[in-house]
Amino acid sequence: MLENVVVIIPALNEEETVADVICGLQQQGLYNICVVDNGSCDRTLLIAAKQGATVVKEPRQGYGQACWTGLQTPAAQAAEWILFCDGDGSDDLSQLPELLRMREKYDFVLGNRRGTLAGRQLLTYAQNFGNWLATRLIRFGWGYAYEDLGPLRLIRKESLDGFAMRDRGFGWTVEMQTKAAAQAVERGLRICERPVNYLPRQGGRSKIAGTIRGSGKAGQVILTTLARLYLQKIGQMTGAIALWEKAISVSQQTLFQRGLLCVVSFLFLTGSILAAPHGDFLNDPQAVPLFWRGMSLMGVGFVGAWCLRKVGGLWFWGIAIAPRLILLSMYPGDDIWRYIWEGHIQNLGFNPYLLAPDVAVLAPFRFDWWSQINHPDLAAIYPPITQLCFRLLAAISPSVLLFKSAFVAADLCICGLLSRRFGCRATLLYAWNPLVMYSFAGGGHYDSWFLLPLVVAWLGWENALQTPRENALQAPRDHYTVSEKARVSPGNMLLLNRKALSVLAIGVSIGVKWMSLPLLGLFAWRSRWRWWIVVLLLGALPMAIASFPFCQLHPLSCPVVPLSSPFVIYGRSAALIPQFVAMMWPASGKANWIYALPLMGVILWNFRRSVSISQFMGRYFVTLMLLSPIIHAWYFTWLMPFAVASQSWGARLVSLSVFVYFALPYGLAVGIEDWRLNALQYGLLWVPFVIGLLVSVGRGAPQRE
Repeated sequence: MLENVVVIIPALNEEETVADVICGLQQQGLYNICVVDNGSCDRTLLIAAKQGATVVKEPRQGYGQACWTGLQTPAAQAAEWILFCDGDGSDDLSQLPELLRMREKYDFVLGNRRGTLAGRQLLTYAQNFGNWLATRLIRFGWGYAYEDLGPLRLIRKESLDGFAMRDRGFGWTVEMQTKAAAQAVERGLRICERPVNYLPRQGGRSKIAGTIRGSGKAGQVILTTLARLYLQKIGQMTGAIALWEKAISVSQQTLFQRGLLCVVSFLFLTGSILAAPHGDFLNDPQAVPLFWRGMSLMGVGFVGAWCLRKVGGLWFWGIAIAPRLILLSMYPGDDIWRYIWEGHIQNLGFNPYLLAPDVAVLAPFRFDWWSQINHPDLAAIYPPITQLCFRLLAAISPSVLLFKSAFVAADLCICGLLSRRFGCRATLLYAWNPLVMYSFAGGGHYDSWFLLPLVVAWLGWENALQTPRENALQAPRDHYTVSEKARVSPGNMLLLNRKALSVLAIGVSIGVKWMSLPLLGLFAWRSRWRWWIVVLLLGALPMAIASFPFCQLHPLSCPVVPLSSPFVIYGRSAALIPQFVAMMWPASGKANWIYALPLMGVILWNFRRSVSISQFMGRYFVTLMLLSPIIHAWYFTWLMPFAVASQSWGARLVSLSVFVYFALPYGLAVGIEDWRLNALQYGLLWVPFVIGLLVSVGRGAPQRE
C-alpha cells in the first residue's frame, strides 16, 4: 500500500545517523527511499547505499537543491506521494502511520513539532521565535495559520508540482508552506498539521540550530524568501490600483499620491531585501557597496515619503515593520558580540566593568564568535541598566536574533508613541527612516533602549503641562505663594505623579546611556525652588539601584562610570569640529574633555532659551553631534524622535548622507588601516547636515508640541 510513497532525505555528513533513519522508515513499510548526498565528506553515501536506499549525489549546496534533485529521480517522478524527512534522527518515525493514514483526507500533511510539549522544549529559542515569526507572516499575507515549519512533511506529488518551487536553499520549506497556504485559500488544497515528537539530534553536528551564525543565516533566508513571495503576490494582483485601494481610501488620496505610496513601499521592501545579505562589512570587501545599493533604494523611498500628504495606519505600520523584519536577518555590527559577551559573563558571576574580554580567567567561557568582539583589551563602558538588560537577554539565549528583536521592539514602541502624539505622516521622519531601520534591526545597536524612556519622559512631561491646572512642580518661581504651597488637590496630585513618572523615565534612560543626563537638569531647572533636589534624587534612583550589583564589592571605587576608558579620553571617529581643531592644535587629539566645556555652555543657554523639551533636546543633540570627538552613524538616530516635532531638514538630510560613514569599515575590509574619512567623504557626510540645519533655522521650523 505504500509503494506510491517516495521518501526523500537530504543529507550532509550524517554517517552517524542515516542508517538508523533508513531502518526506521523500512520498519514502517517505506522502501522507496532516496538519500540525496549534498556534498558530504564522510561515509554518508556508502552507508545509505548499504542500507538499501537509492543514493544520489548533489554537490551544489542547499537544502532546497537537495530536495529538488531527489524529486527528479525516476521513482519520485512516478510517485503519488512524497515524504520529506531529515537524516539526523530528530524526526520520530514511529508516528509515521498516523501521518500516512491522513492521505485519504488531506493533500499536505505536516509534522507539527510545536504541537507537543517535548517538541517545544527541544526547539531552541531561535527556532521557536523563527517559526512563530514566519508562520505569522504567512498568515498575514496568505490567510492560512500554521504553527511550525517542521521538516517532516507528506505531500501529494501533483500538488507539489503545482507549486513551481524556485528556492534551492533553506527557504524551500517556507516557500512550500506559503504556496500551499495560497492554494488552500484560493483552490481548496487540504492541509493538516499533526503534532509530532521532536527528538534530540542522534549524532553528528547541526548545520543550522547548533550555531549562532547558522541560525542567523537561516533566519535571513526565511525572511528573504517571504519578502520575495510577498513581492510576487503584489505583482500578481490584477492591477496596482486594486492594491492601493485596498489599503487607503480613494477619497483621501489623489491618484498620484496612491501611486507614490506604492512606489515608496516597493523601494523600501526592495532596498531592505537587497541590503540584508550584506552586513559583514569588516570581512567581506563587497559588502559595503552592495549595502549602499540597498540603502540607496530605501533612501529614495524615504525622500518620496516627504511628498505624501497623508498616510493611513495600515501603510504606516506595514512599511515601518516589514523592512525591519527583513533587516533582522542582516549580519550585525561588531558591537552586538560585545553585548552578548558582557551579558554572558555576568550570568557566570563576573563583573564586566572589571574584566576585559581577553583576560585569561574568562578564556574557558569563550564562544566560537569571541574573536569578533571589538576592543577585547578594554573593559565595559555601557551603563548599568544596559548591562542588566544584556544579562537578562543572555540568560534567555545568547542569540543575535533575540538581542536585535529587543532593540526593534523598543524602536517600534517609539514609532507608536510618536505617531499617537504627532500623527502618522509627521512620524515618517522616524518610522520610515532608513538609518533608524538599519541601526536597530540591521546593525543591532542598542540605542533604541535609551531613546524609548527618553521619549516617554518627554511626552509624559509635556502631557502633564497640557492641563489648565498647574501643579507644584511647574508654577513660576516668582508666583510661588503660601496658599499654593498649602493647596494639594487630587488634580495636582495626578499631575505630580505624571511628572514623577517622567523623571523616573529619564533616570532609566540615563542608566541605559549617559547622553540623557541634560534632560534631567532641564526638569530640575523648570521645577520650583524647593523641588529641584527631589527631581535630581528621583532621576538618580534607577541608576543607583542598577549600579548596586556592580558596586557592592567596590563601594569606594564604583566602576560603572568609565571616565578612565580610552574611549572617553581620546577616542576619535568621523568627528566634525574636533577634526578641524586637531588640525590646528594636534595636542587636542588626546584631550576629549575640552569639548565638554562648550557643550555645557550650550546646555545652560538652552535651559533659558528653549520653549519646549523637543527644542531643547534637538539643540542639545545637534550640538553634541558637532562637538563630539566620537561619531558613529547610528548616533544620528538620537536626533530623530525630536526632529519629528520640528520636521528638521538637518535630520532629514543626514539620514541619507550619514551612510558615507561606512566607507570606514570598507577601508578596513580592503586593507586600509586608517580609520579616518578623507576630505571628500567628510564633506559628503557633514555638509548636507549643516545646510539642513541652516534651512530649518531660516524657516523657523515650528514646534509641534
